[in-house]
Amino acid sequence: MPARSEPYDGPAIVTFAKELEWRRTQSGLSKKDLAEKLGFADSYVGQVELRKNLPSKEFAAALDTFFKADGLFCRLWERINETRHIAVVPPGFPEYLSSEAQANYIRNFSPTLVPGLLQTEGYARTVLGANQLPEIVDRLVQERLKRQEVFVGENPPRTWFIMDEIVLRRVVGNSEVMREQLSRMLEFAEFPTNMIHIVPFDVGFHDGLGGMFTILGFEDGTNVVYTESGGEGILIDQAPRVTRHVVRYDLVRGHALSTVESLALIRAVLEGL
Repeated sequence: MPARSEPYDGPAIVTFAKELEWRRTQSGLSKKDLAEKLGFADSYVGQVELRKNLPSKEFAAALDTFFKADGLFCRLWERINETRHIAVVPPGFPEYLSSEAQANYIRNFSPTLVPGLLQTEGYARTVLGANQLPEIVDRLVQERLKRQEVFVGENPPRTWFIMDEIVLRRVVGNSEVMREQLSRMLEFAEFPTNMIHIVPFDVGFHDGLGGMFTILGFEDGTNVVYTESGGEGILIDQAPRVTRHVVRYDLVRGHALSTVESLALIRAVLEGL
């Protein structure tokens, strides 16, 4: 698995890395020394210690044998393997999910991709499948589709989804995947509690082009904001910062087509595929 630029922060991954570093230094070995004794690349040993890469089962077993660790590293590897789908999601996203399930209102702006709550399995698999192992992708896709259950409960949230026109035009996966995705969006918009708006190309620059964000509203009148960029997610609950995103959302919606015009554009793009 390729190394990441930012370290993983899963508890089992952190524990594995700390145990590895402690036992290696206690043995008076450099990363290169340990790598040579185990038959692994010294860069890999360093990546695991720095939490830039996940340990393999073979590596865990080799560490247990070399350090006589009584299966410690293999047990940690099992825990990592059970939760590795969580390890690859952006920081801040797990906290967002717990809030999303309780929200009464959801307002989302997506400048580049169909938002996760509206994605079909084929679209989600393409987006989530980049540089990930198949078993991780399967779990991530299942988790993403499960989020859509909020729409079928007794009190589904009111939703507003604004997307830039490029979201409709960019072929993610292939034409079949896009046809299914656009059809899904049209079906979603048939319910009166769901609104979809498209910001057309001819608007040019607008306030939403800084990145995606979602505003969650709750029955007590409070709001939180989740924004994501470059693999980093942030959940914002400070009132002044939330207010700035609410204003930003209203500015973007001011540039968007009406729901009728937006759905007509989606149908036109769908017919052209």
